[in-house]
Amino acid sequence: MTQIDPAFLTTSEPLGDLALCHARLQTDARYPWIVLIPRVTGAYELEDLAPGERDVLMEEILQAGRAARAVGEALGRSATKLNVGQLGNVTPQLHIHVIGRRSDDAAWPGPVWGFGTAEAYADEAKRLAIAAAKQALGL
Repeated sequence: MTQIDPAFLTTSEPLGDLALCHARLQTDARYPWIVLIPRVTGAYELEDLAPGERDVLMEEILQAGRAARAVGEALGRSATKLNVGQLGNVTPQLHIHVIGRRSDDAAWPGPVWGFGTAEAYADEAKRLAIAAAKQALGL
């Protein structure tokens, strides 16, 4: 597996490997949030992926959207909107955020980045979130 930037290890929990990406649950309980990290050495931008890899990535983003929605539903906070972003300004390794949003979430309608302080999952909520995400991802 491609080396994962250490920043991901402290802010997310592993869910497993899809065909292209390693999937993780971002550990900010305010949002159902999946991070996809393509297992492609040296990938920093979408253009670093081969055309076929980009096709697979798009399908995995759709899967991650279903997973984010499943996490929200499992926690009683169904997402009504999905935000998908690839920034990489802080962590340059190519990764895609798929975030379930609601009009009553803390950062709405703005971006989640830089808004407030991340809230840790309670143990049972984390267990439910991981289980829901894995099931939706087929892991």
